[in-house]
Amino acid sequence: MPAKCSHLDQIRIKHTDKHVCEDCIKIGDRWVHLRLCLSCGHVGCCDSSKNKHATKHFHATTHPLVRSNEPGEDWVWCYLDEMIIE
Repeated sequence: MPAKCSHLDQIRIKHTDKHVCEDCIKIGDRWVHLRLCLSCGHVGCCDSSKNKHATKHFHATTHPLVRSNEPGEDWVWCYLDEMIIE
């Protein structure tokens, strides 16, 4: 049986109208893809982006789950279990 993420009960936010990396905007930088924190709604840039703000947000808060905030993508990543939830 495949492993399951044990943090799905921590989802508080499912959608956002934000389509910018909040942290990149503050420093005047750009991003590649966006990730939505499902605990608090923070939108940060992906690890392919120079600043990796989504991962930095995880390290600062330990909020475990992010969802792709890209059109047509609906996967979730759990930082703690290091797995994709489709």
